[in-house]
Amino acid sequence: MNRRTFLLRSAGLAAAGLWSRSLVRAQPPGPSSGSTGAKPAAAPTPSITAFESLRRHTGVFTGRGGTIGWLASPSALIVIDTQFPDTAAACFAGLPGRGDRKLDVVLNTHHHADHTSGNPVFKPVTGKIVAQANVPRLQAAAAEQKGTLAEQVYADTTFAEAWRHDAGDEVVTAQYFGPAHTNGDAVIMFEKANVVHMGDLVFNRLYPYVDRPGGASVRGWVRRLEEVHRNFPADAIYIFGHGIARFGVTGTRDDLLIMRDLLTALLEHVQQGIAAGRTKELIVALDNLPGFPDFHVPAPNRLPGILGTVYDELVS
Repeated sequence: MNRRTFLLRSAGLAAAGLWSRSLVRAQPPGPSSGSTGAKPAAAPTPSITAFESLRRHTGVFTGRGGTIGWLASPSALIVIDTQFPDTAAACFAGLPGRGDRKLDVVLNTHHHADHTSGNPVFKPVTGKIVAQANVPRLQAAAAEQKGTLAEQVYADTTFAEAWRHDAGDEVVTAQYFGPAHTNGDAVIMFEKANVVHMGDLVFNRLYPYVDRPGGASVRGWVRRLEEVHRNFPADAIYIFGHGIARFGVTGTRDDLLIMRDLLTALLEHVQQGIAAGRTKELIVALDNLPGFPDFHVPAPNRLPGILGTVYDELVS
């Protein structure tokens, strides 16, 4: 299928999505961060949201928060991740070829609010919401800390290690490999389209968020990326939870190893500092990690906080 982009102005979606107001008006605005810990607040809602087709009825939606993946075929409608209520409504209203159909399945790659706060919008118009078994508990714990328990809609179908669904002429699978970015990350694949959604296991050329209270393990994250790289197709299109504009939110299997190499370098920097007897304050006082210039965003610089989290993991 030829790649094409549908640009929809959020203001222009109001007429098409008036029905959705009844779904969201009782919901408070979505929380601004996705977990316990100091995750940066989400950016303001953009004036333009975009659908981009990938291949065989699949694509991505970029709005605000984690990248939404979708399948919109004549026989099935599936969405992966839900962002926030406003962008979730925009996604549902503009999903290519939806017509007046409801969704078959919504999947959450993990529990963070920028991937699940649109669940209340999709819940009334989908057959089921699916996530790894740890996700509802982690979502509730994060929401309790932030005082947003009343806003949560959780997955009603969970799996421990693997889940599979026949979706017309497509097959969607979800797999959990162990603690990484959180302790509930799922890798989701549209098998026939050969498209893999990595969720936040890949921040494409961005310093990542490591959710230690949510069960993250940087050492485990390295192993997860290596396992996915080893077992998933070289010719698949990979969707990433976040990415800078120059590199985007889709890529190749090799991008997984770039993320792996960054995490490995973070671990090595902290391990070397500990071995040299440096204090935590000295170890984290780094403006940029040598060898990874594409990941650096000067303001705010997330690197010291990430190094501090890695330090806490290694000394615990």
